[in-house]
Amino acid sequence: MTGTGTGAMDRIVMMLCLAVTVSPGLTGERLHVCKESEYHYEYTACDSSGSRWRVAVPHTPGLCTGLPDPVRGTECSFSCKAGEFLDMKAQACRPCAEGTYSLGTGVRFDEWDEVPHGFANVATNLEVDDGFGDAVENCTGSRWEPLGDYVASNTDECTATLMYAVNLKQSGTVSFEYIYPDSSIVFEFFVQNDQCQPTVEESRWMRTTDKGWEFHSVELSRGNNVLYWRTTAFSIWAKVPKPVLVRNIGITGVAYTSECFPCKPGTFAPAAGSSACQLCPADTFSSKGATACQPCEPGTYAEPGSASCRPRPPCTDKDYFYTHTACDAHGETQLMFKWAEPKICSEELPQAAKLPPSGVKSKCPPCNPGFAKGNGSACQPCPYGSYSNGSGCLSCPLGTEPVLGLEYKWWNVLPPNMETTVLSGINFEYKGMPGWEVAGDYIYTGAGASDNDFMILTLVVPGFSPPSPVLEDAESKEVARISFVFETICSVSCELYFMVGINSRTNTPVETWTGAKGKQSYTYVVERNATTSFTWAFQRTPYHEAGRRYTSDVAKLYSINVTNVLGGVASFCRRCAPEPAGSCAPCPPGNALDRTSGTCRPCPPGTYLRAQPSDGTPTCHFCGPGTHSNQLRSLCYNNCSFSLPLPGHLLHFDFSALASGAAFASGPSFTAKGLKYFHQFNISLCGHQGRKVATCTDNVTDVRLPAGEGDAARLVTAYVCQAIVVPPDVMGYKVAVSSQPVSLADRLLGVTTSATLDGITSPPELFPPGHPTLPDIIFFYRSNDVTQPCSGGRATAIRLRCDPLRPGPGTLSVPSKCPEGTCDGCTFHFLWVTGEACPRCSASHYRPILGACLGGTQRTTYVWREPRLCRGGQSLPPQTVRSCRSVDFWLKVGISAGTAAAVLLAALAAYFWKKNQKLEYKYSKLVMNAAAKESELPGADSCAIMEGEDAEDDLLFATKKSLFGKIKALTAKRTADGFDSVPLKTSSSSSAGMEL
Repeated sequence: MTGTGTGAMDRIVMMLCLAVTVSPGLTGERLHVCKESEYHYEYTACDSSGSRWRVAVPHTPGLCTGLPDPVRGTECSFSCKAGEFLDMKAQACRPCAEGTYSLGTGVRFDEWDEVPHGFANVATNLEVDDGFGDAVENCTGSRWEPLGDYVASNTDECTATLMYAVNLKQSGTVSFEYIYPDSSIVFEFFVQNDQCQPTVEESRWMRTTDKGWEFHSVELSRGNNVLYWRTTAFSIWAKVPKPVLVRNIGITGVAYTSECFPCKPGTFAPAAGSSACQLCPADTFSSKGATACQPCEPGTYAEPGSASCRPRPPCTDKDYFYTHTACDAHGETQLMFKWAEPKICSEELPQAAKLPPSGVKSKCPPCNPGFAKGNGSACQPCPYGSYSNGSGCLSCPLGTEPVLGLEYKWWNVLPPNMETTVLSGINFEYKGMPGWEVAGDYIYTGAGASDNDFMILTLVVPGFSPPSPVLEDAESKEVARISFVFETICSVSCELYFMVGINSRTNTPVETWTGAKGKQSYTYVVERNATTSFTWAFQRTPYHEAGRRYTSDVAKLYSINVTNVLGGVASFCRRCAPEPAGSCAPCPPGNALDRTSGTCRPCPPGTYLRAQPSDGTPTCHFCGPGTHSNQLRSLCYNNCSFSLPLPGHLLHFDFSALASGAAFASGPSFTAKGLKYFHQFNISLCGHQGRKVATCTDNVTDVRLPAGEGDAARLVTAYVCQAIVVPPDVMGYKVAVSSQPVSLADRLLGVTTSATLDGITSPPELFPPGHPTLPDIIFFYRSNDVTQPCSGGRATAIRLRCDPLRPGPGTLSVPSKCPEGTCDGCTFHFLWVTGEACPRCSASHYRPILGACLGGTQRTTYVWREPRLCRGGQSLPPQTVRSCRSVDFWLKVGISAGTAAAVLLAALAAYFWKKNQKLEYKYSKLVMNAAAKESELPGADSCAIMEGEDAEDDLLFATKKSLFGKIKALTAKRTADGFDSVPLKTSSSSSAGMEL
């Protein structure tokens, strides 16, 4: 047992009292004097002056008496150096014996067969019962798990905390090593003082690791300190994260160490005064407290740091691999078979496999594109201005330039800018052995030391030289791309990782393939011109077992092609715009190369420059609907406006208020164990002339980068990006924790009301139906992030729907059947309902209402048509007033007009009656004249009415009769033969007459 000097005075006084108290069962018996082996020394607590006393404490209170008297102890500031311990009897420092070690004023925890004494292992469920999600499950089994040399965190959605409380007599430190490979787990380490206040907040969030164990140290203040290692995992797209590992926890600043720690099995301390123990080398072992390691017996083996040896299994075909030698002067290579290192199998055992014979020669494969054989047999890069298909260097014709890059498709030797190694899957340390082997037309993973090792292959590119400058406001920031063809052959759950690192910083996992995968291609777009490393890591199984069982599970890389490599080589040449000096220069912004003439021509309006993936030559491409190109023809963008023709009128939309980029969350997501976190989406509809202003951060893995190493956090900038956010109110954080940012929209394809554009479909049935007369406006995007299930990259469709009752940002929602915004992981769908999505108001959106005529005036009022589906734009016209006539006035006008009409009709009737009388008289005259002629009577002097005939008329009609009388007289004059009897007068003046 190791005393730490942290016991309280009350405990010591209680033990002293028990030591001098005689139990009832021992009444009358004399206690013997305590022997040295029956008690030990401890210090009392320090007083205000910094002094303390050394007292003797029996191992078993009440069994002996006669303890040594208390004596004044050393000063509280006294301590021993590392490798020494405090001899309490002499109160002096002594060196640790062989096979033991000490930290002097500290303790170390490097054995994790179980959680050491003094540690608290607590798991909690953070879900708040607010009516959402599934029933809360307890987190009793979600704790840190001791696994021998280290302790591993939980990987579920509970919060697991490993705590340790220590009282320091002087300022000290706490240090530990950790592995943090997956940012799907939030990992924090912090210290609280006596008042339970964090003391080192800037060191709270731990950074992810990619190169084995990392060392972390934090200063501790004098007094009580509580250390917290806390992890909280969250799953995204049903992916289980990898656990956090912690080992070698050391604490300095305790008062003293009264004894040394024995070396754990598998380690040894050969000399006295050791501050640490050494690992036993391979094929040796040791027990606890060893001073030296013992060699294994013949037929057995041991890995470094082993506590025992194991029997060697018989060798099989899984214990050796094949490779090829470099080409010799005759252009031939040899096939070589080698045992996998370290060799743990035995060839002497019965039925053991033998190493196949090596040395079979074959013809060397050709050089890779851009390379050619020089004077020797090795392949040399072709000089600039030339190209090669692998056989010989040829100069590029006039008016062309070489297309620089790196292409590897023949694997006779490992290229000089590639390196390979093996990373242990147990303790995450590099083993210094090759992990990938060349095999002619492909490169494959070797055997490794064990099945759970990581086979590492890294390609380093110094930088890139794109054929045209990447403009600041360009929609695509592509400077290069890497494409590779691979295959995995697996019988268990193997994994192949592809990672990218910038400027030697942490490698970021880009894509992961699990299980057997057929031969396929993958492409990754590079957007930063910097020194970049591309890493492939293959692990056969995450579980460690003795021996090699799955070495036949391999990953193969057939070809790797990187474009626009700085200082690269060329496999072909392309047309370019020649300069007067004969060299080539890129076309200016907004201009594309005319392949027929070899000159630069400006792109027409409505098009933009976009590089061809095959050779990187920028060409003009048409903008999508609802978009237009900027002045430099570097992108197509929407200026936050959109016009939609409808029958009878044209609607104009203005999304300026929604273009600045705002963060929205899909709502709380509750996993099986109840962790509350958010899928946060940051959206910028159109930005500022295509600038992507939506930003998502990762403030967990890179928050503590030293100054001068770039941004304080990893940023993802796009039109639409997504991050996983743990709110601050969930775990007591001061700020929200954000992790795993990804881009969902890098390029605006178009704005339209159609549900499909460029192969992207936004099914209307994913959301509730909208207005029947006003369709949704849909923004379509694509992302350059190519993933395993999304070979064409991700896509995003955002539906803008008008709702005047939701002013401002409104609400953003995802499909109810797809709570993460996507149902397939490739296409994301959003519905943005806001009043800002309504069209600009015009004259077609309101109507007039006429008022009654009061007091000679009439008012016209304009009101909106309901439902009102517009915003801003043209406002309602003001009320108009005009004069009008009352009803009495129009009645008088009507009566007057009627009277005038009646008088006019009467006058017309009198006029026509008079006219009729004249016509009747004329008719009678004509009849009389006709009758006289037929009787040969003298004819009338005239048949016309002459002047003076009025007198005759008067004579003829002297006797006036009524209308009835006229009819009666006319009837009486009719003769028996039916003819009328008409009196006629002769032309003479006699009154005689003749009757016919």
